[in-house]
Formats: sequence, structure tokens, C-alpha cells
Amino acid sequence: MTISRLRTALAALVLLTAVVLPAPAAIATGESYVALGDSYSSGTGTRSYLADGSDCQRSVYAYPSLIASARGYALNFRACSGATVADVVATQLGALTPATSYVSLSVGGNDAAFVSVLTECAKPAWMSNCNAAVKRAQAVITGILPTRLGSLYGQVRARAPRASVTIAGYPHIFNGEDCNAATWFSPGEQSHLNATADLLNRTTAAAAARAGFAFVDPASGLAGHAVCDDVEWLNGLSRPISDSYHPNRVGHAAGYGPLLAEALTGRQLSVTEQTLLSAELSAPVLAGQQAAYADVDRSIRAEEFVPPDLSSPAARTAAARAGVDLSDPASVARADRTAEALQSRDW
Repeated sequence: MTISRLRTALAALVLLTAVVLPAPAAIATGESYVALGDSYSSGTGTRSYLADGSDCQRSVYAYPSLIASARGYALNFRACSGATVADVVATQLGALTPATSYVSLSVGGNDAAFVSVLTECAKPAWMSNCNAAVKRAQAVITGILPTRLGSLYGQVRARAPRASVTIAGYPHIFNGEDCNAATWFSPGEQSHLNATADLLNRTTAAAAARAGFAFVDPASGLAGHAVCDDVEWLNGLSRPISDSYHPNRVGHAAGYGPLLAEALTGRQLSVTEQTLLSAELSAPVLAGQQAAYADVDRSIRAEEFVPPDLSSPAARTAAARAGVDLSDPASVARADRTAEALQSRDW
């Protein structure tokens, strides 16, 4: 989405403040704000990223940049696409100090290998086992993640003892419809995937509460704007592929940004023209700041969604086993419906 289109969308989707505040300076010198976490905090999905020497896909259109720009905070933007809990501990916590005023954090989806789950569930049911992939992710969320998050949150509090800390959850990606011709997410699979996001949010919220942190569940705030909704705040299958199934610019400006800002700072956020301009002007400063971490950031390897490839050897083998004629779309679709019906009984 271009800047002009984003601004047009925001005019319809966001209530602008009654009093327009002066734009903060491009180099903010206010309270310290450290943004930690994964791709849902770095801004993957916004299609414009800092040239900081890493593959973290940090964007000035992501909610941390928008909050910092609106409030004049001094942002240390450490969130990185692909980060797990272990990555946050190893590469991001060093940004926290006793002087840190605000901390936001989203993490856990990569620990549960959610991108791999999406990759599996996007295939026709006759060549995949979405149920097994979802259940493996849920087992990690319930059996392993609570301990990891508890340890991480304890370290965040120890390093930033006076900071306001807000944990961000994950949205419902799907609305029950798959409008992308290259994927085969059935309504049942979409329901299981959204339920897995809910499970991840409940698990994360419980760990946040034990640590005394605020938690924001974006599922309600982004409701009605899932993939294939009339107005999408979440990308479907996209180019580049890494942007798939992540919030777009409006998703951050009208969804994540207001939700996180209120929980984190106690003040509402409306993204104005001046906010966007200030965020854009901050790009060189943020890029230079994060370039200092490029070597350590390159240790993080983001999983990438892989669209189904019906020409692959695996697809041909599965098709032969299921009696599918790959040259006939109707045969592919029929077999998908049949296999999905069988798999739904095993849930």
C-alpha cells in the first residue's frame, strides 16, 4: 500500500485527534521505549523495511515506530522477524536498562513453529496433515511455552524494573473463507488455526499476569479485517512471501498501534499525517541505530511460508496415492474436499 493510499484508508478507519499536536523531531530524546519480539512487532507485512544490515524487517510503519513518533519517545527497535523466546533473550534483552520507561513484546508464535503449520495447512488435504501440525503446535504452547515465557518475563523485569511492560498477542488471521487461488485452507482448518492463536494468547496472557505485565489480545481489535475480509488489515498470500499472514500498514496504524499504546502508556493513539511523517523521518536514525546490532541479528533465521507446489515430487506422489489428476482442477478440488471431510473426523 502506498503512503497516499494508507493515508486515505486511515481517514476512513481512524478517528483523528481533535487537537493536532506538533510532530516530534526525527531524533527523539524523550522517555526510553524498547520494542522487543518477533515479526508481529517488527512490522513484517508493511512492505517497507529499514536498511539496517539485517533480515529483521523492521518498519517505520510498525506500531512501535508509530507510538514512539506520536509520543516523542526514544525508540530502541530491537524486534526482529523470526525471533523465538531464546532469540529475544540472546539478542534483544541487552537493550533494556533501569532507565527504560516502556517495553512492548510479542513472542511465542515462532516457538510453536506457526509458519510451518500454515505451510502444511495451506496444501490440499490429500497431500497434508493439518490436524497433526496444529496439534504439535498446541502441545508446545501448553507444555513448553509457559516456562519459557515465565523465564523471559522475569529477565525483562529484572533489567527494566520501573518500565511499563505490555505483551502483544496474535490476531485471528482467517475469517472462514480462502480467497487465494494458490492455497487450500478449509473452513475447518481456519477455525483450528484461529483457535490455536487463541490458545497462544491465553497462555501468553497468563504468563504476563504472573509477571505483572499488561496483555493485549488483538483478535477483537482486528476483528472484521482478517484475510479475505472486505477491508484486510492482515495480508493473505503476498509478494514478497515473507509479508504473507502479517498485519499490513493499516493493521498497525488502526489495529495494533491504538491497542498497544493505550495499554502501554495509558493514552489513546490516533495516527495522524504528522505521526506518519515523523515515523518516516526517523528511518535513517533507526537504521543506523540497529545496524550496530546487525551481526547478532543475522543469527536469527525466520521461517518463511511456502505456498503449495502441485508440480513437486511430493505432490505427484500424494496425487497418485489419492487418485488425483493434477491436470484437472476439478479433480484436485474434489479430492481436497473428500480428504478434508475424513480428516475433520479425526479432530
